[in-house]
Amino acid sequence: MGLGSLASRVLRPSSTLLASRNPRILLHFRPIVSTTELHNADASPAQPQADPAPPPPRTPVGGARVHFSSPEDAIEVFVDGYPVKVPKGMTVLQACEIAGVDIPRFCYHSRLSIAGNCRMCLVEVEKSPKPVASCAMPALLGMKIKTDTPLAKKAREGVMEFLLMNHPLDCPICDQGGECDLQDQSMAFGSDRGRFTDVKRSVVDKNLGPLVKTVMTRCIQCTRCVRFATEVAGVQDLGMLGRGSGEEIGTYVEKLMTSELSGNVIDICPVGALTSKPFAFKARNWELKGTETIDVTDAVGSNIRIDSRGPEVMRIVPRLNEDINEEWISDKTRFCYDGLKRQRLNDPMIRGADGRFKAVSWRDALAIVAEAAHQVKPEEIVGIAGKLSDAESMIALKDLLNRLGSNNVWCEGNGPQPNADLRSGYMMNSGIAGLEKADVFLLIGTQPRVEAAMVNARIRKTVRATHAKVGYVGPSTEFNYDHEHLGTGPQALIDIAEGRHPFCSILKNAKNPAIIVGAGLFERKDKDAIFSVVENIAKLNNVVRPDWNGYNVLLLNASQAAALDLGLVPESVNSIESAKFLYLMGADDVDLEKVPKDAFVVYQGHHGDRGVYRANVILPAAAFSEKEGTYENTEGCAQQTLPAVPTVGDARDDWKIIRALSEVAGLQLPYDSLGAIRSRIRTVAPNLLQVDEREPATFSATIKPESTQKMDMADFGSTIENFYMTDAITRASKIMAQCSALLTKK
Repeated sequence: MGLGSLASRVLRPSSTLLASRNPRILLHFRPIVSTTELHNADASPAQPQADPAPPPPRTPVGGARVHFSSPEDAIEVFVDGYPVKVPKGMTVLQACEIAGVDIPRFCYHSRLSIAGNCRMCLVEVEKSPKPVASCAMPALLGMKIKTDTPLAKKAREGVMEFLLMNHPLDCPICDQGGECDLQDQSMAFGSDRGRFTDVKRSVVDKNLGPLVKTVMTRCIQCTRCVRFATEVAGVQDLGMLGRGSGEEIGTYVEKLMTSELSGNVIDICPVGALTSKPFAFKARNWELKGTETIDVTDAVGSNIRIDSRGPEVMRIVPRLNEDINEEWISDKTRFCYDGLKRQRLNDPMIRGADGRFKAVSWRDALAIVAEAAHQVKPEEIVGIAGKLSDAESMIALKDLLNRLGSNNVWCEGNGPQPNADLRSGYMMNSGIAGLEKADVFLLIGTQPRVEAAMVNARIRKTVRATHAKVGYVGPSTEFNYDHEHLGTGPQALIDIAEGRHPFCSILKNAKNPAIIVGAGLFERKDKDAIFSVVENIAKLNNVVRPDWNGYNVLLLNASQAAALDLGLVPESVNSIESAKFLYLMGADDVDLEKVPKDAFVVYQGHHGDRGVYRANVILPAAAFSEKEGTYENTEGCAQQTLPAVPTVGDARDDWKIIRALSEVAGLQLPYDSLGAIRSRIRTVAPNLLQVDEREPATFSATIKPESTQKMDMADFGSTIENFYMTDAITRASKIMAQCSALLTKK
C-alpha cells in the first residue's frame, strides 16, 4: 500500500466529522504520490546524466554582423544561456541583438550617441542588484544576461506605465498610428492597466517650419531629435528645456529648423510628436504600396522607397544603404514628390500658327518631328539630354542622332566641352563611404551642403569622428563643420600647387588626403587649366596611390556620370548657336537665348518647365517614378529606378519615344525592349549593367598631360543658387516653393 493512500485513509474519518459539524468548511487534501525511483534510491546506483544538447544557433536581429579586428578583442557573454562572442566595448544591447534577442528601446539609436534616458531596455544581469540599462552598459567577459525574467518584465512594465502617464490618447488621429514604436512596445511589453488617474500635462506645439509637424504633448523626451540635429545635421536648433514634469523639447527662441536634413527627425521619432507636415492626415501606412527605387534630384542616388496609393505618390522615405546614404535622405529628396503631379505634360502637342499649343495624336507629332529632322543638314542637328535622363534614353538619343548624321549630343551640366577620356576625371574615386578614411579634405569650387547633402553628411561624420581638417576654395558659403577658407579662386590653387600656402604642410602630412572638385567647374572656359593644377596638387601630395585614390569629382545631376560613360560629347563647341533642329530630352537649363529664331525645337519631357516655352513640338514622357531606368551616381555605382505609379495621360518612356521616332523617320533603331537596349549599352559601357555595384576607374586622372590652356583668374561662382529648386520636378513642387520662401537665406 502506498504512503499516499494510507494517509488519506487515516485522515478521512476526521474530515467527515469536521464537515458534519460545520457544512461550510470543506477540506481538500492533496495525496502525496511517490515514484519507484525514490523508493529504490539506495538500491540502484545513479545513472550518468547525458550532456545537455547545445542551444540551436539563432539569427541576429536585423541582420546584425560583428567584425573582429583581432581575435584577442573577442569576449564571450551569455544571453539567456546562449553563448555569444562580441568585440570588447560593445554594449549589452548590441550583444543581445547578435544573440538574436530584440530588446525594446526608445532613446537608443545605432547612429546617435547613447543617452540612456528612456530606461525601456532594462535587462537582468547576474550579480547585479538592480536591472541594468542595456544600451549604456558595456558587455564584460563571462557576463550572464537575462532578458526574459520576471524582474526584467516587471521593470519594463513599470517604465511603460510612466511613459504612458502623460501620453495623450491620440492614436485614432495620430499620423504615426500603425508604425509607432510606442504602440508596438506597449502591446508587447506593457501592462494591461495603468494606475495613473491625475490630469495629463500638455505642452505647447513648436513651429519647426513647413516640413515637420509637431504635437509636443506626445513627446516622451527620448532626445533622439536633439542628438540627430546636433550630431548628424550639425545645427544646434533643438534642445531640452525645464526639469521634471515640466521638461520639454524646443528651440529656446522661436525659430525654424533650417537644416537640409531636417526631415529625418520624422523617421527617428519613435512616437507621433514629429511627423511629416505635407503628409498629415493623407493616408495610413497600411493603405500604401511601397516601391524600392532611387532618388534622382542629385548625383548621390540615395536609396528611397516611394509609398503610393493608386496613381498618386503619397510620400518618400529612405532605405538603408551603408555605402551611399546610410539611412538618411535630404529634404529635397523627401518632399519633392508633390511636384510629380503638378504641371505635367499629358498629350503630344504642336504649336500652331497663332503660337498656341494644340493636342494631337502621337502619329501626327512624330511625323512632324521626323519631317523637320530630314529638312536640315546633319551638322545642324543637336540633341541635349536633361538632368533626370536615364542611361537607356541617352544611348537611344545618341544612336538616333548618329543615324541622322550628327554627333552633337551632350548632357546638360557637363559643359560645352566635356572630357570623357578618363573615367577617373569625372568620378568620386574614393567612393562616398570611402570618404570616412580621409584625414584631410580639400574642397575646390564645391559647396557639398547644397550640391550633395548626403556627401556633406559623410564629411561631417568624418570630421566629428577623426577631427579631419577641411580646406575650402570658393565663394563664401555655410558649412556645418570646422573648415579653413583658403581663397575664392584659381590663385589659391596655384599657391597650393607651388607650395606657398600654409595649408600645404597639412596636405603633405596627411595619411589619406582627399580632394573634392565641384562639377560646376565644367562650365568654365578654362576648366582644363584648373583641372591640370588640381592634378598637380594631387601628384605632389600623394593623393593617388595603389591603396588610396583621393582625387574626387562631385557631380551635380543624376544623368551626368552615365552620359560621360556613354560618350555624350559634342563635336563642336558652338553647335547650339548654329542648330536648326534642337532635340531637348528633358533639358530645361539650356540657354535658349543662343538658339537661332528659325530653329525647330522638340521638347520631350514630363513637366511644362522652361524648355517648353521655346518648343515647336512637345512629346510627353514618364517621370522617374513611372519608369524603369538605369542611373549612375557620382561614385560610379549603377542603380535602377522601378515604376511606382502609372504614367500620366498619354505619356511614354523616353527611350520608347525615340525608338518610335526612329521608325517614323525611316532609321529604325535595332531594339524594341529594355533587354535589347541594355545589350546595346553593354557594348558601350558594360559597367552600367552591374546594378548596385561600384565600378572603380582603371586609370588615374593624374596620367593626363599638363594643359597649355591659359587660366582665367576670375573667382569660382556658386553652382546652385537655391537648394530646394534645381530641376523640373522640384520647381513644380509646392512644398519646395514654401521651403524656398521660408528657409533660404535672402
